[in-house]
Amino acid sequence: MVAYRIDRRSGVATYVQIVQQTKQALRLGLLEPGDKLPTAREVVEATAINPNTVLKAYRELEREGLVEARRGLGTFVRRTLGAAPADSPLREELDAWALSARTAGLDREDVAALFGSVLDAHFPKGDQ
Repeated sequence: MVAYRIDRRSGVATYVQIVQQTKQALRLGLLEPGDKLPTAREVVEATAINPNTVLKAYRELEREGLVEARRGLGTFVRRTLGAAPADSPLREELDAWALSARTAGLDREDVAALFGSVLDAHFPKGDQ
């Protein structure tokens, strides 16, 4: 099951953070078709956010065809995204790179900017 982390200082709407984190879990293979998402009550208890925010995020995921709500049962994953499992050798390489970046004195924002520029060079925005 996915555990949501809400960053209230990020400037990103809370429901968007839930959508993004769910999509990341789908891309990494942490969530698979048939898996149940936490109930709105469970998310509220873990994050202290409004239940309507959770429901809004789940509706957005449902609109995108990623999950489906089953009355009285919960919200379940319908399909996955991407093909980058959490145990991929690429993840291990990226982990080693991030450790090297940190050792070199880069902070999170530096790493994000550097990684973003490399992504932009290899994956132009129009090439999706």
